[in-house]
Formats: sequence, structure tokens, C-alpha cells
Amino acid sequence: VLSCLNIKNTNVHSPLPVAAVCQMTATPDKEANFFVCKNLVEEAKQRGASMVFLPEGFDYIGSNQEETLSLSESLGEETVSRFTDMARKLEVWLSLGGFHERGPNWKTDRRIYNSHIIINDKGDIVTVYRKAHLFDVELLEKGVSLKESASTIPGPSLIAPVQTPIGKVGLGICYDLRFPELSLALQRQGAEILTYPSAFTVATGIAHWEILLRARAIETQCFVLAAAQVGPHHSKRSSYGHALAVDPWGEVLGDCGGEQPGLIMVEINLEKLENTRKNMPVQEHRRNTDFYHSLEKTK
Repeated sequence: VLSCLNIKNTNVHSPLPVAAVCQMTATPDKEANFFVCKNLVEEAKQRGASMVFLPEGFDYIGSNQEETLSLSESLGEETVSRFTDMARKLEVWLSLGGFHERGPNWKTDRRIYNSHIIINDKGDIVTVYRKAHLFDVELLEKGVSLKESASTIPGPSLIAPVQTPIGKVGLGICYDLRFPELSLALQRQGAEILTYPSAFTVATGIAHWEILLRARAIETQCFVLAAAQVGPHHSKRSSYGHALAVDPWGEVLGDCGGEQPGLIMVEINLEKLENTRKNMPVQEHRRNTDFYHSLEKTK
């Protein structure tokens, strides 16, 4: 497993909790993808990570809608159970950033959720967040045309941040990054770390990826961890890469680049978060929700 660029070297034996943010190139081959993930998680654990973040589509990225649907599973089937076993054996927390989960009416409608699963170091599923904002975008001049809603059901609700060994983690997935309302809602519920596992297109990644991640970190004064897919998944689709870690001041702590799989090791210093919020108390200065909606009521 290749290590990506850490802007600030992380001491593996740091007294601070350490997260590993991973980058991979998933294909339609589920077995091959699993072994890539396994190697990343083992490497991360060996280097001192207490929580490992895998990207959206860690299980697979299909080459067409029919393949995407036929490869999907429920939470109780083989793929997730292999990761719960892995978490238990290695005694590490996992963020599985986007699993193709069969929906509640799969037998009649063949529709799925894009599900972000958190597993603890005992191998228990702690929570599941189902992606709320679906990527239906046509940027024909940039060669981007995807309609996630053709096969995917939008998640019914946000999920409260989860207490983990690295801090309180608020969950999003990929396109959710473009909706600051989501990150602010998670911050109000105590999130210290926001995570946006992704498979960003190359065109939108070049234009917006780092800017959006840094903006979410700055406006919420949270750490932001974004595992990513990179490179060609099959003949029809490639991802931007640049798995990123950002601190609450908006500084980039590590970047996996745009070419190959790997991981970044990141110390999560919650004292830095507390100081950032204390020195610039943005949340205290925020007016109540009605104030921001008052403009909509004016004529």
C-alpha cells in the first residue's frame, strides 16, 4: 500500500487519536475490491489508526445500471459481514463510505440505497446513513452525465453524529458535500469531524473538490475527512482522487493525489478544534434559524 502525501508528518505512536483516510480504484470485481480494502485497513492499523475511512463505492463500481443493481446486497449478506469480521479481528473502527444496499422493496422495485456504514472495533454496526442528495447531473460540455436516482432511493433522514475513538463523526456521502445545511445541522448536534467519502468525477473534482471540503471545514470549524475513489473504474467512468484531510481552520493536512491508491494518516487534535472555536466563536454569533428564514417572508 502506498502512502500519500502528508503535509504534516504524523507520528504513528502519537498520544493523539489517528485516522486513516483511504483512496482506491474500485471496479465491478467485488472480490478484488475487498482485498484492496483489506490491505488498506491492515496497513492503517499497523501504522496506528484507530479508525479507517473507505470511500463511496468501496464494494464495487458497476459498468452499467443492470450490473450495479445485480451486484447489490442487503446489510446482512456477505460483503458487510466480511468487514464486521475484519473490524473485530483488527480491533479497528471502520467507515464504509458508500455501500450498495438493497432497498426495502427490492423484490418489487429493484431499487437501492447508497449507505454509509460505521462499524466499531467489536464488529458491531453502530449506525447507517443513507445518502440524502442524489447526483443527477448533466454537464455535457465536461463529459459528465450521471443519474443516480434512476436506481437509488434518497435516504429518509440525517443521522446524529457518532462517538468514535477519534471524536464525534458526522456522516455524509459525496454529493452531500455541496449542501452546507447538512454540515451545519451535524455541527449543531455536536459533530467534531465531518466525513464525505466520495467518487467525484474528474471534471467536478478539478473545479470544486478541495474548495468545498475546505469550506465545510471552515464554516463548521470541524475536521473534514474525505476518502476517495481514483482513476478508471471501467471504460465509462473515472474518479478524481485526492482523498483529503482538512483541519478546523481549513488547512489541508494530507492529500492522496490523483493517480494511485493509498492512505493518509491524520492526527485528530480536538484541542485545535476547541481553540479554533473559542478564538472565533462563529456558532455563538449565529442568529436563530428564524432569522435566516425571515428574508423568505418579506415581500
